[in-house]
Amino acid sequence: MPMNQHGLSEAVRKLLKDSHTLIPAIAQDHVSGKILMLAWMNEESLAITLATKKATYWSRSRNELWVKGSTSGHFQFIKDVWLDCDGDALVLSVEQIGSACHTGELSCFHQNLLEISE
Repeated sequence: MPMNQHGLSEAVRKLLKDSHTLIPAIAQDHVSGKILMLAWMNEESLAITLATKKATYWSRSRNELWVKGSTSGHFQFIKDVWLDCDGDALVLSVEQIGSACHTGELSCFHQNLLEISE
């Protein structure tokens, strides 16, 4: 399988369209199945994630790569990476160390709108 400059196969690279394409990446706890967070990946962050087995994302606000946990110690170690049927989103099955959310919550999805609206 031919590889590109980041070591990604042509098949994986197709989902990124070009080096500037961002795709949503959902982090999910590999044991409980709980959705932890949503972040964005580009070609480089996906290549780094696959090579290091540490979740590495693209920060849209800072316009830079970030390894989840590099400042907090709350790393995400990759167990599996799943591509959806349309080829435009990823699910990262991870071992979460500490909390995934910057608020200190385990998951960024901790506000139930049905409960809030009642």
